Amino acid sequence: MAKSDGSKANRRPPGIYLDNQATTPTDPRVVEAMLPFFTERFGNPHSSAHAFGWDAEEAVEQAREQLAALIGASPREVIFTSGATESNNLAIKGAARFHRERRPQVVTLASEHKCVLESARQLEREGHRVDILPVGADGLVDLDLLARTVTEETAVVSIMAVNNEIGVIQPVAGIAAICREKGAYFHCDAAQAVGKLPLDVAALGIDLLSISGHKFYGPKGIGALYVRRRPRVRLEPLIDGGGQERGLRSGTLATPLCVGLGAAAAIAAAEMESESARISALKTRLLEGIRKRLSGVALNGHATLRIAGNLNLAFEGVDAEALMRAMPGLAVSSGSACTSTAVEPSYVLRALGLQEARARSSIRLAVGRFNTEAEIDATVEELAAQVARLRREGSAAAE
Repeated sequence: MAKSDGSKANRRPPGIYLDNQATTPTDPRVVEAMLPFFTERFGNPHSSAHAFGWDAEEAVEQAREQLAALIGASPREVIFTSGATESNNLAIKGAARFHRERRPQVVTLASEHKCVLESARQLEREGHRVDILPVGADGLVDLDLLARTVTEETAVVSIMAVNNEIGVIQPVAGIAAICREKGAYFHCDAAQAVGKLPLDVAALGIDLLSISGHKFYGPKGIGALYVRRRPRVRLEPLIDGGGQERGLRSGTLATPLCVGLGAAAAIAAAEMESESARISALKTRLLEGIRKRLSGVALNGHATLRIAGNLNLAFEGVDAEALMRAMPGLAVSSGSACTSTAVEPSYVLRALGLQEARARSSIRLAVGRFNTEAEIDATVEELAAQVARLRREGSAAAE
């Protein structure tokens, strides 16, 4: 048998990574916490007859406590899932189906993640009434319109805390107040907010909140759903089985991934404030550097109500796909990682009312924990050079 070459598996792709809203690298401290649970402490956390199972269960429950502390919840309100897509499906479909007779309506926004919109469309096929509301040019929900749309027949309102493409922060407390007045559940997809913004589910009035580990330096394949206990939120499960996770999500938990999610939560709780300040400074350096070198650069989404690391920029007269092909050493994106193979402009940017030319000229740059000033400066130089070149070529071709 030929000897395998492990060098490729261990090799990091060359270049600068500025796509931290698609995924983040797992923090080495998180990896260190996880490693023993793959080999030495490998027990099934649902095995209650021996010490291996007890040890795994204890580790999972510690992780649950760490995650609950990050969002201001009780550990008993945290349900582990495979990630935000599963959490969003469970929250929206579970709430709507449980209350289908008395509350047949579901409300969401046109700029939500695909898994939210597709869950709503599936419910519509099942006979639920679905209202998909527009957003303003800044990407924010119109609270007056939302208040007019939500009624005593609304089962669940699903609006994300932070948009995955344009980084805008929605008025979560205001949304929750409208839902509470009408007795509707408020589900918040917080995949892009957890670990980056302070969140207190009780103070904000959130009933259901989705979490994804790999969006804040935890491992892929693990997430969670916060489910309020008082007053109790009732859901219909998606998965039938042994009744793990309080009957809401059957299946054996992946102990190493749960531990990793908990470790990522603990790190975020300790370092969020200082990290946000550092990332914000890097983002400002990036934006100012680009604007000093280039004209015709526009920011998509609200200018200030956005998370620290996000820039979604339109470069006038430049096709985003051509720009990214010209910069193979720079990892950026033109939309959500879930729809990045689509050739049409981002549906989120279209929801803002942007003209197609501007939407097609837009890229997302997302600064993260491990980026440096040197990388930011190198990005400015590369972007400026390639945008200027593409504009020159475009002008010459038009003559």
